[in-house]
This record gives sequence, C-alpha cells and structure tokens, in this order.
Amino acid sequence: MPAMLQHITIPRGPIHLAADLHLPDDADSSTPLRAVVLSTPGSSVKEQIGANYASRLAARGIAALVFDPAHQGQSGGEPRDLEDPYRRGEDISYALDALTTIPGIDPHRVGVLGICAGGGYAVHTARTDHRIKAVGTVVPADIGTAFRGFQPDGPATALDALADARTEEIRSGEPARVNWLPDTLEDAAAAGLTDIDTTQAITYYRTERGIAEHTTNRRLARGDSLLLGYDAFHLVDPLMTQPLQVILAGRVGTTGSYDAGMRLWKTAPNPVDLMVIDGAGHYEMYDEPEYVDAAVERLARFYVAHL
Repeated sequence: MPAMLQHITIPRGPIHLAADLHLPDDADSSTPLRAVVLSTPGSSVKEQIGANYASRLAARGIAALVFDPAHQGQSGGEPRDLEDPYRRGEDISYALDALTTIPGIDPHRVGVLGICAGGGYAVHTARTDHRIKAVGTVVPADIGTAFRGFQPDGPATALDALADARTEEIRSGEPARVNWLPDTLEDAAAAGLTDIDTTQAITYYRTERGIAEHTTNRRLARGDSLLLGYDAFHLVDPLMTQPLQVILAGRVGTTGSYDAGMRLWKTAPNPVDLMVIDGAGHYEMYDEPEYVDAAVERLARFYVAHL
C-alpha cells in the first residue's frame, strides 16, 4: 500500500507547529484510520528519522503524523533552537489535538511512537494524556539521565555553571548556543570523539545521508538546565497504563538507549512487546532499511493489535 503526504499546520497557542501527515494512499474512506503521532530525536526535524518511520507505517495502513518541535525546524517559537523537554511533551498533545480533528482519522484509535529522546518524551506525555491508547518506542532514551551522565563534575556543578552563564547572557543580550554534535568527523577526531556511536551520529546528521535543510545542529544552552532536571520515566509505574512496545538496538554502544529501554520495560505496568534487533546500532535504527523495516513491521503489528 503506497503512502501520500499532506503538509499541515498545528495550532499551538500563539505559535504553530509545522507537520507532515503520512496517509495510506488507497485507504477505504468509509473506514476511519488508526493513527500514530511521532516524537522524534533531539535535534532532528520531521524530514529525517520521523519521515522514515511515518512513511513506512502509512504504507502499512496506519496514518502517521510527524512534526517539527516548537522552536525548531519550520515550527514557530522564540528563542530558536530551544530543547525544552516539557514543551516537547506538550507538542505531542497539541499534535493529538490536531490529528483527532482530521476527517478520516479515528480519534479513539491513536497511539504514539517515540524514537531516541522522543521515546522519553512520548512516554512522559502518555502518562497523563490518555487519549494515547498505545505507546511504541524505538531506541528510547531518557534525555535527563543521559545529560546528567555527561557532566564530568556532576549535574549540580553543571547547573551552577549554567546559572552563571545565563546571568552573563542576560547582561550581554547574546544567547549562547552549543553543538548537539561536532559538525564534521574531523572536528570529532580533534576532540577525541572517535567512538562508533558518535561517528555514526555525525555520519547521519551532518552528511548527505541524513542532513535536512531546516536542522541547525545547535541547541540553546539555557535549555540544558531543564534537561538536567528531567526524568522521562517519572511516575510511569502508576500512571502509564497503555500497552507498551520497546524496540532496542542489539549493539549496546554508548548512547544509553539500551539501558533506558530496559528500565522502561521493567517499570511500565503494561509492557506487551520487547524486540532487540541483533547487529543494529542506535543510529543505524534511524535509516538503515534492514533495521527500520524490521522495526516498522513489528510496530505495525503492535498498533493493529492495540489501536
């Protein structure tokens, strides 16, 4: 079943989110579609990983909506390049608002799919937005745990430095931005970052393989204090009653997504399907057809069974 694409705009308070709705091309118009909202990795835009999964889900008969987060890509919101985990969760709920009003979509059969940091955002949102009827995740990450682990002198010391930096930013009027990744493999090597996950991340995000027009590879530094205090899986046990699917890359690597996914699997009250894709690395789950196709085949069965 081929898929077709519609560009839509999602109202989000005073701003709008730019979104793409992937639809089955030959769906029966008399039968409302089950649908999924995609929550994508930090720094990514809708034309990247989200499109790889959304188009494949649509080809399997499931409508899939992928959007640029507020402050990023083609979506509105100032300041630009802000990665606010709480607003990322709100974005999902606004996307649900829009999706459930689209003709041909069954508002009672809507799930969410979160990838990498988007997996944590999807879980965090599903705890309290029970319009979400099923939660799928691929290499899910808890960005808060990850960021706290990146601080050589500990997260509290990092927060002290961020406080000083924000005070200076207010005085100077110049917001500080930092790279998500080194811009080139040469920059990474110069910084001593030669592990396979960093190399594969740069190869995906910063070369023709995966780079997209509206991605910047920059993050507003002031948002890091929010990330350092975030726990994507907080209160999952009592609140997230929806069926859960977790898909992990078999090569564990350094991203933390394998450990995060297993933590989620053991914590959630209604885990129904766990898949580990042998041989795959975290970033190979973004676009390598062998691995993405295997994940989507399993995801489609999960959504058909639970939506």
